[in-house]
Amino acid sequence: MKTTSQKSKAGAPSRTEHLSTETETASVETKQAKPFVNFELREQNRQLPTDRVLELLKSSMPRQFELAEVVGKWIWIQFPDAPAEKIRADLSQLGFHWNTKRQAWQHPCGQFTAGSPSEPREKYSSYFPADRQAA
Repeated sequence: MKTTSQKSKAGAPSRTEHLSTETETASVETKQAKPFVNFELREQNRQLPTDRVLELLKSSMPRQFELAEVVGKWIWIQFPDAPAEKIRADLSQLGFHWNTKRQAWQHPCGQFTAGSPSEPREKYSSYFPADRQAA
């Protein structure tokens, strides 16, 4: 039995092969560029006390530390605009989660609650740690 194969000119890939290769390369590059979150470490970080989370935030993400507000024992960060994917991944890695209702990134600092329908700032004291830093 004789088989025939059709080869593209001079061994160059066909358009379909070329596009397929470009797509695979692009998705590999995209996957590599996406920030990675170690969820095991993230869960450990969610157990940390407020002062330790503030230390980590100040050393690893100083610009976000400037926005951090301590509400009760939790830490909240609100951005004027949606932060970049890398910043969101870094916050997630530190143990923060997004709260759609409050439009804030929140860290429970080991104090897990079911949530509150009322405004937590009315029930608990709140402050901005960056304002308390020595000048």
